[in-house]
Amino acid sequence: MPVTIKTPYEIEKMRIASQLAADVLEMIEPMVFAGQKTGELNKICHEYIVNKQNAIPAPLNYHGFPKSICTSVNHVVCHGIPNYKEKLNDGDIINIDITVIKDGYHGDTSKTFFIGHPKKETKKLVEITYECMKEAILIVRPGTRLGDIGYTIQKIAEANGYSVVREYCGHGIGKIFHEEPQILHYGKPNTGMELAEGMTFTIEPMINLGERFVELLNDNWTVETKDKKISAQWEHTVLVTKNSFEVLTKRPDESF
Repeated sequence: MPVTIKTPYEIEKMRIASQLAADVLEMIEPMVFAGQKTGELNKICHEYIVNKQNAIPAPLNYHGFPKSICTSVNHVVCHGIPNYKEKLNDGDIINIDITVIKDGYHGDTSKTFFIGHPKKETKKLVEITYECMKEAILIVRPGTRLGDIGYTIQKIAEANGYSVVREYCGHGIGKIFHEEPQILHYGKPNTGMELAEGMTFTIEPMINLGERFVELLNDNWTVETKDKKISAQWEHTVLVTKNSFEVLTKRPDESF
């Protein structure tokens, strides 16, 4: 599948879908607390996307995924399935991954939330993971190469003693949820495809406190760290502009 260069019309559609996804994360934040069940978070987000935004939650029934959002708690790296047995506890972290379809276009973003009072090492992992994503976004412009993005993330993570998950990556996005190119979160500088104006893709590093190795559970979705140490993730949908970048899923409290 070739990389799609988005037209101004398509970019505007993606801005709308991406801002809806960002709005869901803003909406759900007050509901993320100790004692809350991930199944309830899914229900609230689903109803908000469908009834308030008149949009579609992209994960629901995507290759059989059973819920409208992903909720990945502590050592779950990604694709955690919300349910009514899983309750959030003080000191936990949870990544909530939202993808919204509006008028046929996708917006994809995620945020890692603290529950109550996190340990110092937990707080640092989440903060460094955000820094990995942000610094990678800041180098996006025409001519930057995919290896530069991966290298930027890997360098920051490993300098802090963390590891980068390699089995899952960012991706092109538009009318299709996952399209080319793949955005690896590790790599060598000045290697890989050059970015071009009009490309849209996600940058979504998964950074582990322990080793990088992961395992897929029997539900064929949930991915955990093999050593059961915590993992953090952040994600934004990014547009390559004429001379720089635009974070399509940017929230009001962020600066890029």
